[in-house]
Amino acid sequence: MNTFKSIDELLRVLEREKVLLKEMFHKRTSSSFKYDYALELTEYKEERIKYLIDYGIIRDSGNFLEMEDVYLKFFEDVLQVNENINVSFVNDYLGSLNENIEYYLKEDNEQRKYNYQREVKRCLKNIAMITVRNVIDLKRNIDNTYKNEPSYQIKLSKLRNLDEKRKNIAMLINRSEDVIENQQPVFFRVAMDTQMRMVVNDVKYQLNDSYHNLIEIEKQIIHYLNLIAYQNRIFEKVRRLKYLRDLFLLEEKSDIRQVLSLRNPVWMESQTNYRIKLSIDYLRTSTTALELIKKVVARRKKQSKGPKNIAGAIPEEYLYGSSEIMDSVNLQEVYNAFTASSSHLFKFVMNYNYHKDLSVDCKILYFCQIASQYADNLNFTDVYETSYGVEYPVVYSK
Repeated sequence: MNTFKSIDELLRVLEREKVLLKEMFHKRTSSSFKYDYALELTEYKEERIKYLIDYGIIRDSGNFLEMEDVYLKFFEDVLQVNENINVSFVNDYLGSLNENIEYYLKEDNEQRKYNYQREVKRCLKNIAMITVRNVIDLKRNIDNTYKNEPSYQIKLSKLRNLDEKRKNIAMLINRSEDVIENQQPVFFRVAMDTQMRMVVNDVKYQLNDSYHNLIEIEKQIIHYLNLIAYQNRIFEKVRRLKYLRDLFLLEEKSDIRQVLSLRNPVWMESQTNYRIKLSIDYLRTSTTALELIKKVVARRKKQSKGPKNIAGAIPEEYLYGSSEIMDSVNLQEVYNAFTASSSHLFKFVMNYNYHKDLSVDCKILYFCQIASQYADNLNFTDVYETSYGVEYPVVYSK
């Protein structure tokens, strides 16, 4: 595997392949970054992918590509999205801190003593920085585990493992504070210049703040574990109730009916809606109300209006006044004339002057109508006569 000869060369390669590296970093949790997709992001130039593989930035895993751990961890640490909490770094820095303090106390050369002192400052800063980052990562991982892990058993195991890491971080904080306060009193008394004092004060403050955050994290873990235990008890109880229900023994083996009869939760009641009318004075004087009214009016204008059932147009012939003369026979007038005569009804109807020509059938129709309408005032005899081919009774007026 080749190595970069300078920082400029490394930065130039990272700048050139930033699109590919950004996509690989975003999809780091999945192992499905295909070679063909990487080829598309590098303008279909295979030599650029081979260059990244040769220089150890990415690695080839069959049909997929992965980012090397050293670069992946670098991006995660810088962006503070690391899911792995490693407390061994603090332990290593504590060992390096004690070693450089020992070298400082045994060294007589001022220049080399200064180098050892600078290395001690660097170790102290790294201990504080890594501790703060571990606490932040721990808090984020705890929340993500409880909210996103679907399996109950895995969630419980992860939270317990994170609690162990919390204890390890707290132990390393105590060890770091013990080194500063008790184990190396000679060094921190001899080498305590202004810059060293500022570094020590900052480290103490960060370690103390991290320890207090660990106390809150411990409470959060205990709360989550209690919630998981409570949810597990509910799950077991529901599963037991379902088992009894499937066997048709729910009411026989449990007191569910009695428990439900004693409960009257609010969510089972019907919800009552109350309309609140705004004050007229408020609508007239408030600028906020005016803006709201304008929004409502604009929204109502934008609403699509549905089709309406509209009647058709009135025909024009109905709009013009016209009269129709109906030429009909007044049967009441015919009956009055009949009652004043001495003839029988059939003969009178046939010989009556109607002032127009009528057929025999129409006159026979008038005879039948008068006989039926004024039957109470007519005398129907038992005599029948035949005329115009029609047999009729002889009817007189009473």
